[in-house]
Amino acid sequence: MVNPSEYGRAKTIEISFGELTGALGDSVTVFPVVVAIGALTELSLAHLLLGFAAFQVVWGLYYGLPVSVEPMKALAALVIAGSLTAGELAAAGLLAGVVLLVVGTTGTLGHVTRFVGQPLVRGVQVAVGLILLETGVHLSLGNVPLALLAAGVAAVAVLAGYRRASALVVLCVGVGVAVLQSGVPAPAVPSLAVGLPGPEAVSIAALEGTLAQLAMTVGNAAVATSLLLSDYYDADVSADELATSMGAMNLVAIPLGAMPMCHGSGGVAGKYAFGARTAGSNLILGAIYAVAAVIGVGVVAAFPLPMLGVVLALIAVELVRAGLDTEWLSLTVGVGLLGLVTNVGVAFLAGTIGYLLLDRYVPLDRGR
Repeated sequence: MVNPSEYGRAKTIEISFGELTGALGDSVTVFPVVVAIGALTELSLAHLLLGFAAFQVVWGLYYGLPVSVEPMKALAALVIAGSLTAGELAAAGLLAGVVLLVVGTTGTLGHVTRFVGQPLVRGVQVAVGLILLETGVHLSLGNVPLALLAAGVAAVAVLAGYRRASALVVLCVGVGVAVLQSGVPAPAVPSLAVGLPGPEAVSIAALEGTLAQLAMTVGNAAVATSLLLSDYYDADVSADELATSMGAMNLVAIPLGAMPMCHGSGGVAGKYAFGARTAGSNLILGAIYAVAAVIGVGVVAAFPLPMLGVVLALIAVELVRAGLDTEWLSLTVGVGLLGLVTNVGVAFLAGTIGYLLLDRYVPLDRGR
């Protein structure tokens, strides 16, 4: 047990079984998304995992709380689906980082949130889920028997009461299949990677992705996370402070080969539900990610894509399910479907206009 008061907030850190299970509760969506990006894009899985490892530790020590560090899911879904290149992903993450840093340090997040209402945030979340679902189904069709095996494993996990962890369970089975096919990978320490995307990466697609991601980040990663930290841990961490740390994190991490990252209410809820009560869970999870970065690259190269498709579909279902818990169902579903058939940037802009008009002229009615 240590006291990290010299790092920031004076909180006790424990290393215990509850902190270990809490760490795993935060990893259930991070690992599948990151492995998918490593398998389907040119991005280095090792560097992606090292980014999560480093900032789990950094923010755990700084806040003295079991804060989460998750992929920016809107951008992750777009790069997995092939709608963004690796360079555009980096550019979008850097743009989002600048905006979050400015908004957070100037304390203006409260003014921004009135233009990005909860139904709009949920609609973008549904759109991201539908895009991931489409990609997952496409990958699964490459080998239907293997995909059915993965679906069966997921069904067993759900029936056993581990619905939220079903994607991670399938991922573990897929790792087993990959090891059987390619053997146990040799450990490899990744080299230092430093670089910035070129000017051509600042494209319309990158800008649209940035807008969609900011909508989700403001609602789910800043405001909702602040509320959960207060409810679960009686901690006073403002949404603006979280926005500032997310902005700084991305501006430092992305040039070093990491992917766009954010705090997240889902990760905080997962840590709490699985037993985390201190930032010890962050230290444990950081160590797990670091070990995975050293030994996991060879496994990902052999990971069966049809099983990965099932993993993505499971994540997608969870995102859509959470997104449909909204104050204005028709608007949320409309934004989600528009994001699927066009893109999330168009859906975000159209949804913003629709939300502002409806919020002004039509009384808000839950489930409408």
